[in-house]
Amino acid sequence: MTDNKAFAVQDLLALPRLSGLTLSPDGSRLVVSVARPDARGKKYVGALYELDPAGGRAPRRLTRSAPGESGAAFAPDGSLLFVSSRPDPDSGEAEDEAREDKPALWLLPAGGGEARMLAGPPGGVDAVAVSREDGAFVFAAGSHPDTGDWEEDAAREKARKDAGVGAQLFTGYPIRLWDHYLGPRERHLHLAPRPEDDGLKGTGRDLTPAPARSLDMTTFDLTPDARTVVTSRWRETEDPRERALELIAVDAVSEEERVLAGDDDAWYDSPACTPDGRFVVAVREGIPTPDEVVDTTLWLVDLRTGEGRDLLEGFDLWPQAPVWSHDSSAVFFTADEDGRTPAFRVDLDTGAVTRLAGEGAFDSLCPAPDGRTLYALRSTITEPPYPVALDALGADAEPRRLRGFGEPDDLALPERVERVTVEADDGTPVSSWLLLPPGASAEAPAPLATFIHGGPVNSWSGWHWRWNPNVFVDDGWAVLLPDPALSTGYGLGYIRRGWGRWGDIVYGDLMSAVDGAAARDEIDAQKTVAMGGSFGGYMANWIAGHTDRFDALVTHASLWDLESFHGTTDLGVWWEREFGDPYAEPARYREHSPHLHVGNIETPMLVVHGELDYRVPIGEALTLWTDLRRHGVPAKFLYFPDENHWVLKPNNARLWYETVIGFIDHHARGREWTQPGLL
Repeated sequence: MTDNKAFAVQDLLALPRLSGLTLSPDGSRLVVSVARPDARGKKYVGALYELDPAGGRAPRRLTRSAPGESGAAFAPDGSLLFVSSRPDPDSGEAEDEAREDKPALWLLPAGGGEARMLAGPPGGVDAVAVSREDGAFVFAAGSHPDTGDWEEDAAREKARKDAGVGAQLFTGYPIRLWDHYLGPRERHLHLAPRPEDDGLKGTGRDLTPAPARSLDMTTFDLTPDARTVVTSRWRETEDPRERALELIAVDAVSEEERVLAGDDDAWYDSPACTPDGRFVVAVREGIPTPDEVVDTTLWLVDLRTGEGRDLLEGFDLWPQAPVWSHDSSAVFFTADEDGRTPAFRVDLDTGAVTRLAGEGAFDSLCPAPDGRTLYALRSTITEPPYPVALDALGADAEPRRLRGFGEPDDLALPERVERVTVEADDGTPVSSWLLLPPGASAEAPAPLATFIHGGPVNSWSGWHWRWNPNVFVDDGWAVLLPDPALSTGYGLGYIRRGWGRWGDIVYGDLMSAVDGAAARDEIDAQKTVAMGGSFGGYMANWIAGHTDRFDALVTHASLWDLESFHGTTDLGVWWEREFGDPYAEPARYREHSPHLHVGNIETPMLVVHGELDYRVPIGEALTLWTDLRRHGVPAKFLYFPDENHWVLKPNNARLWYETVIGFIDHHARGREWTQPGLL
């Protein structure tokens, strides 16, 4: 790469977005979902591509439709299941008549040819798991309560629509998640036999006929013989504070259920069954209290006896997304570690943990049947996800890059990336990534933009589509990506330092990181800004009321009044685990609430929020905006009526980057403010 190349927002939006890598049972075919903007830039559309595991052949496109395809899973015979809202030509639907946001389940034959619909429930299919040996599959689909089949479900939906009724009557908690209200449909799990040539196009067998809200946003898997479905499930309880995910097994023949794990102070998710059908492994997340943070680990359960044990005892990182080796002897997983997300292997018998590769952020792990290769998607702070092959038996090896959708030299991304560390006030090391623009030097120092990550239990470890620092570097900014207390990848003690102490410990760590970066010769300490989303937005609000060192602040989807936030967010009781009972002991909420310091704010602020954000409801932004205007703070409000906690649509993302960069350029660098077009 050369320094004169550019990487502006249009370059970011044009990049193919790879996700959901999956490997065929015989190891000969890799398939990945690739999303790109549609012709009008209104949304991203996915398509399935086949990659060459040997790395030689160029990717081959497998699917093509206006609504797009995703969620691919291989059957034992090599056929490919996927979900899509494309119309079904066999039903007489027109080519331009998509199923709105209700995807159906499709099958693409192993030998090629046209895809055919397997199941098209009116409520849509959102996930599928296929048995390794039998070829039967389980899929999740929503249905109205007390409807016997999909025909009755469709009639119920039509009656509501014809009557113009959108009302619902709730009795439980929560009533909404992320960006949608729950119901009126309930999520069911359906078991279907191996597809025959004439297709399925039926409901399969409903294994969960009365699920209520117990299966919302849960994950599941199927044993190789298709006799047992293992799923996470919300434990029903009158007290919403005791709501947690348990792990259950459903007998596919008798439909009897048994709890595998969940009678303790933890919840379980991401189950994966062994290829030999003996065990299931799941992520076990301890339920914290305001006084104690509990570890996250992998929990192994014997499906015959129900006995469970910690598979990662003494491992001081938080595992994610476990998958099994083909011989059932090891589990592969990822975990954040010091600004990276490596791939790891843990041996079932010995418990020995091996890091397979240290640099980069890995996901979509796909163990090959040869036992020696692990395929994955890898990214870095300066490079988007691309397919690689890892030595499944080695340690800290360099991944082999596969033929993808653009080689490194095709991307005009920064080369000046450093890992920097400073000491916090209590002597704890605080690490960050620092990206420097070309030409930054003591003679020509660059302005500094500090990005504060969300979560708050999270870290900067790989490529970011929503908060991409490389676009800012292209504009001449140095970008600091700090991991303060509460960040993952530094052990349980590092999270414990900041637990419930957002306004003092976390704030102090951030300021120490900024001080360290600003002291460098390549940085112009007189031109600094800070910004963040969600928890990062909270910290931007807190910073606004506690220092005037920054020239501008950007606060996106941010928490402002912690007490009112508890009652309006989708899962307010979760916050009691860190801040306590707001009805009996509100002191912690008030001690760390930014709104109480609005009278100190002088720094210009850009407020950004989406109407469909139910994790941090827009009322937080409206209150913040009112308070800023009431106190005469120079501010702007960028509002998205069609976005949730994130800005996902291409044209909206373009406006986000243009507005944010224009705002900080104006206040920190003295450039003329120009309102982006279309706003």
